[in-house]
Amino acid sequence: MHEHLAGGGQTETNAQAREAVRVLALSTIGFTLFFAVWVMFAIVGLPLREELGFTDSQFALLAAIPILTGSVLRVPLGIWADQYGGRRVFTVLLVVTAVPTYLVSTADSYLELLFYAFFVGLAGTSFAVGVAWVSAWYPSQRQGFALGMFGSGNVGASITKLLAPTLVSVVAVGGLAGGFVPGGWRFVPFLYAVVLAVMAIVVWLLTPSRDIRPSQGRSLRELLTPLKHIRVWRFGYYYVVVFGAYVALALWLPKYYVDVFGLDLKVAGVLTALFIFPASLLRPVGGTMADRFGARRVMYWVFGTIAIASLLLSFPNGHITLHLSKSIEPSGFRDVLPFNQSIWMFTTLIFIIGFAMGIGKAAVYKYIPDYFPDDVGSVGGLVGAVGGLGGFYLPLLFAWALSVTDLPNSTFFVLFLFAAAALLWLHWTVVRILRQASPQLDQEFEHRGQVVGAP
Repeated sequence: MHEHLAGGGQTETNAQAREAVRVLALSTIGFTLFFAVWVMFAIVGLPLREELGFTDSQFALLAAIPILTGSVLRVPLGIWADQYGGRRVFTVLLVVTAVPTYLVSTADSYLELLFYAFFVGLAGTSFAVGVAWVSAWYPSQRQGFALGMFGSGNVGASITKLLAPTLVSVVAVGGLAGGFVPGGWRFVPFLYAVVLAVMAIVVWLLTPSRDIRPSQGRSLRELLTPLKHIRVWRFGYYYVVVFGAYVALALWLPKYYVDVFGLDLKVAGVLTALFIFPASLLRPVGGTMADRFGARRVMYWVFGTIAIASLLLSFPNGHITLHLSKSIEPSGFRDVLPFNQSIWMFTTLIFIIGFAMGIGKAAVYKYIPDYFPDDVGSVGGLVGAVGGLGGFYLPLLFAWALSVTDLPNSTFFVLFLFAAAALLWLHWTVVRILRQASPQLDQEFEHRGQVVGAP
């Protein structure tokens, strides 16, 4: 897969290294833009909710539809990137995604928005394309860092959270140039569409013209063979917890801050960015840690941290009331263990979850080129698809849990259950591997009060 980096003289090697850097830099910028577009309904949907009178469930569906498309289509797009080259597929994707993004700015009904949102979701497939493109240019010992750096483009969600609330008010509702440039919330998708088109030109002109195609000449059946392994689906579930939940929270948190803490949309966007920044920018750190310590060790820490923090966030405000004898308590009641989750406690725990997710997203993708070096496109596409689907159904689960319990904190109990399940699956897998590697040690563990290893 990486024979292009092994041969030739020093000059050729240096030239190839510079080309690899260009691929990494421009694909990361492009992915950052794609991600900003992919989650734009998290912010744009809030003024839309007021304009069209959305319910919470309708808002959740509108925000989640692009996540569905961008997740399901990652497998074919990842395969195409391996077959036809990342540069070609990435550039075409920029152009194609610009069209429905622009059309969102012209929509006048909820059904129109759902239809265009479905195609805006193509932006989410850029991750599978970029992973295949970047991994083809980097040797295995640097793929953890390179893929982590590319994945830091998730910070594009922060661009939307920080800039979109301001962009909504930059242009008056009537627009500019006779309405050619729309105003209000419509200016956001219009501007994103223009930037996507410009980025397509930049990528095509400034990236190396030759494409590395590791799957060229292989049949579709060969490309899909690795997807039969349960390991691939396990990696996908891990990615639900560190990426799908990240996307879901990036979509859900602005609404949570507005509804629960009564904040202004701009402030809610800034606080949400405090979650998004570590969850995005720490991916290179996570990749480096996975290169050095191994993905498995890193994931133990990641899942444990997410589980503990989300469990704490799931506690509702209130206290426990004890019924006591009137000889002890004249009123017959005593309130104990009062708990009040302040906005600062909430934001700190959210930041910790973002920190763990940023590390974990890169660590999961470190597994893929290690186990499937010739199928990064298909395997990475499926792992991204399974994980990305979490970003689709988790907001719907959040809305369902809220409707059933009437407790906003139920969002984080859902996240706790997912993280705890991932931790248990990881530990069960490690124990099984150790038993297969050293079956004789099964008899060395403590039984009926005997000391480990005792005769």
